[in-house]
Amino acid sequence: MTATANDLRTGRALVSSDLFDSIAEFTVTHFGYNQQKAERATDQALAFLATVGTATVKMVPSDDVDGALHAFILHTADYREFCETHAGRFLEHNPPPGGGGRVLAEVQATAHAIKANGFVVLDALWTVNGENAAQCDSDCGRDYRAV
Repeated sequence: MTATANDLRTGRALVSSDLFDSIAEFTVTHFGYNQQKAERATDQALAFLATVGTATVKMVPSDDVDGALHAFILHTADYREFCETHAGRFLEHNPPPGGGGRVLAEVQATAHAIKANGFVVLDALWTVNGENAAQCDSDCGRDYRAV
């Protein structure tokens, strides 16, 4: 079954407005995002985390979503509770030594997994080094709230 506009949900709906605002504000202050980008990235970071628990692919955040994801991780108690509720376990963050860049195909698979899990995917935020990774079908990523 294909998700329709009314079926898709947002990451924002998974947390209180106070927590959402706190994560977005932290993203603005510490990662240099403007307010709109911070809110959109926070929404996508929450959808990302809620998908990790059931994903069958390696989940890799995009360049833009990563800042909001880190902002949420630093809200440790809320992050722990969210992980346990939505992913079924605490999701540790253990980046490999030396880092390394994101792989476009992995970020693309992540965006597809998030949409398959019933979330709106905001295409403009799913990039790797400026290359879009989210295009998965003709309506993938349309922000249905703006329609």
